[in-house]
Amino acid sequence: MARAVCLVLLFALIPLRLADPRPLAELRVRTFDLFQVLWPREQTLHPVVIVDIDEESLKEIGQWPWPRTTVADLVTKITDLGAVAIGFDIVFAEPDRMSPAIAERSFRGIDPETRAKLDSLPSNDDVLAQAIRNSHVVVGEFGSRRAEPWSKTEQTLRGGFAILGPDPTDFLVTFPGLQRNVPSIEEAAAGRGAFSIDPEKDGIIRRVPMIIVAQGTLVPSLTMEMLRVVSGASAIVVRANQAGVQSVSVKDFVVPTDLKGQLWVHFNKSDLFNKSDHSRYVSAKDILQGKVPADRLRGRLVLIGTSATGLLDNKTTPLDPTIPGVEVHAQILESVLTKSTLVNPNYAIGAELILAVLLGIGVIIAAPMLSPTVNVLFGLLLIVGLIGFSAYLFVEHNLLIDFTYPLISSWLIYLVLTFVNYFREQKQRQQIRSAFGYYLSPHMVEQLARSPEKLVLGGEERRMTILFSDVRGFTTISEHYKDDPQGLTRLMNRFLTPLTNAIIERKGTIDKYIGDAIMAFWNAPIDDPEQEANACEAALQMLERAETLNGELKSEATASGGEYMPLRIGIGLNTGPCVVGNMGSDLKFNYSVLGDTVNLASRLEARTKDYRLPMVIGSRTAEIAKDKFAVMEIDLILVKGKKQPEAVFTVLGRAEVGQDPRCIELRDLNAQMLARFRKQDWDGALDLIQRCRKCANGFDVAGLYDMYEERIAAYRAHPPGPDWDGVYEAESK
Repeated sequence: MARAVCLVLLFALIPLRLADPRPLAELRVRTFDLFQVLWPREQTLHPVVIVDIDEESLKEIGQWPWPRTTVADLVTKITDLGAVAIGFDIVFAEPDRMSPAIAERSFRGIDPETRAKLDSLPSNDDVLAQAIRNSHVVVGEFGSRRAEPWSKTEQTLRGGFAILGPDPTDFLVTFPGLQRNVPSIEEAAAGRGAFSIDPEKDGIIRRVPMIIVAQGTLVPSLTMEMLRVVSGASAIVVRANQAGVQSVSVKDFVVPTDLKGQLWVHFNKSDLFNKSDHSRYVSAKDILQGKVPADRLRGRLVLIGTSATGLLDNKTTPLDPTIPGVEVHAQILESVLTKSTLVNPNYAIGAELILAVLLGIGVIIAAPMLSPTVNVLFGLLLIVGLIGFSAYLFVEHNLLIDFTYPLISSWLIYLVLTFVNYFREQKQRQQIRSAFGYYLSPHMVEQLARSPEKLVLGGEERRMTILFSDVRGFTTISEHYKDDPQGLTRLMNRFLTPLTNAIIERKGTIDKYIGDAIMAFWNAPIDDPEQEANACEAALQMLERAETLNGELKSEATASGGEYMPLRIGIGLNTGPCVVGNMGSDLKFNYSVLGDTVNLASRLEARTKDYRLPMVIGSRTAEIAKDKFAVMEIDLILVKGKKQPEAVFTVLGRAEVGQDPRCIELRDLNAQMLARFRKQDWDGALDLIQRCRKCANGFDVAGLYDMYEERIAAYRAHPPGPDWDGVYEAESK
C-alpha cells in the first residue's frame, strides 16, 4: 500500500519539475549561487581590462557626460596602448551638447564672425566617430520600452547572423525598442552590441542574454559582438532546435546558452577596490594623463564603463553585493576566452528527472526493508552523494546540474513512505490491541503493539506452558439453574472474571473458554522466560480467588436462604514444545496453540478428579518451577493415547511453604510412600500414607491419600503382576 502510494507520488512529481514553479526555481538558482561562492572561477589569465570612469576621474576631468572629444582622446590613447578591441558600456544616444555649433547657441554676445567659425568646426560626435573609425570599437546599445524608427543607413548596419535550426526569435529575451547611438557614431563603429542585463526576480545577475530581439531585430550582446570583431567573423552563428536556443558562437568561440539564449555567468570575486597590475580595472584619468604603462592594455580587450556611484550602474552577483555593470560583461568575456563558461545543458531536466525516478524507486524498494538507523544513514548518504555529484560536475566540468529536485522528490517519497507505514503500523497496533485486549494483560498488549513482529502469524514452534481448568460438578450446578439460564450466565461470568484476571496478570494468554473451562498458555505471543513460574502462580491465584468467591456465595446463600453450591476447579499444567499462531480456515481463524503438550495438559486437568487434588502439573513444569514453588510428585501415569509415562506433580504452595518443616516432612514421606507403592509393598505404602496424613493438614492433599488407599485395595484384589513398573494407566481422558 505504502509503496503504491509513493509510486503514484513519484510520477506525480514529474510534471512539477516540468512546470518549474518559482519556489523550485529559486531553490535551484540559490544552490548554483552557493557553488559559485564555494568555488569561484579561477582568474589565471587577464584578457580583459576595464577603463573605469570612476569617482577620481570625474573629480579630475569633470562631471559626466564628458565632451565627446575627451572620450575620443580616451579611445585614441587606448588604441595607441595596443588594445585589440574596445567596447562601450555606454550609449551616446543624443548629440553632444558641448559640440561648438550646439554650444554657441547658449552663448551671449558672440559676434557673427566668431559664431560662424564655431559653426564651421566639426561636431564632437564627429570627432569621436573618427576616433572610433580608427580603432576596433563596438558601441553599446540597450533594449528599451520605446521603439525608435530605423534610418536606411541603420538598417544596412544590421544583420550578420547565421541561424542553424528553426527561427529562435520566439525564445529570446525581447524588448519593444532599442536605444541606439547617434548615427555618426553607429556608422563609424566596427560593431554594435546590446549590454542589456535582465536580473533575476531577486535582483541578482546570474544569466545574461547573448542575443536579444529588440524592435523586431536580432541584436547581439556587447560581448558577442566584441568577439565577432576580434575574430574577424562576418556573422554570429545561432544554433537552435524546437526546444529553444542551444548556443551562440563566432568561429572558435562557442558560448553555450539556456533555451532563451542566455549565458550562465561564471563569476569570480570583483577586484574593483584592488587596482593592482593584475586588476581588470584601470582609471580613465590615468589613461588620459598618460600614466598607464605601455604593456598594461597591449593585446587585451578593453571595456569602457563606470563604477561611479552617482551614475547608477551597479549590479548584484552571487559573489558580490555590488559591482559595476561593466564588470559583468568583462567577466563574461573572461569566461569565454578562458573556456570556463558555465553550462546548464538542455538535457539537465531529463537527467534530473531520470535521477529522481531512479532514486525514488530505490527509496521505495529499500526503505521498508531497512532498519531506522540504516534508513537515516542511507538518507545522509543520499544527500551527500547528490550534493557531491552536483558539486563535482560544477568544479570539474563547469556543469550546472541541479540536485535539489531529485533530493526533494526522494525525501518527499521517503516521508510519505514513513507516514503511510506509520499509520499502517498504528492501524495494525490498534488491530492487535482489539484482538488481544480480551486475552492479554494491557502491558503485554502494548508490547505487542510496539513490536508486532513478535506476533508470527500462521504458526511457529515455541516451548510453552499450557493451562486447563474446569469446574467440578458443573452438570449439577447447571441443573440447579435450569429455569434461570441468565442466572447461570451471570454466575459463570462472575466466576470466570477473577480467574481470567489471575492468568492475565501473570502474563498468560487466554486461548478460549469452553463452557465452564478455561484454556490459557504462556510464552506467546510475547516471550516469557518465567513461563513455568508465572503459570504456577496464576494457578494458585485462581484457586485462592475461587475460594474468595465461594465465601461470597455462601454468605449470599445464607442471607437469602438459598442453596449454597460451592464452585471447585481442577487445574492441569504442562510445559513443552507447541505450535502457536493463527489456526483455522481462510474464513475464520483464532490465535491458538496445538501439540502433544496441549493434549497432555488437558489430560492432567482431567486427572485432578482421580487424584482429588486442585492442581496437577507435568514433570517439565515441575522441574523449572520447583525453585520457586513447593512441588510434590504424586504419580507416574500413562494417559490415554500416550505411549510414554509421565511423572506428575502437584503444587503445595509458594517457595516459603516449601521451607515449612511440615512441608519438608510431607514431601519426604510422600516420596517414600511412592517408592513402596511402586515396589508393590502395600503394607509399607499404607503405613506411610497414614504418616503423610498426619502432616498433610493445610496442604489440601487428603484426597490424594484416599485415592491411593483405594488403588492399593484394588491391587490387592487384582495384583498388577511381577513386571509392573509402577505406572498407572489412565483408562479415560
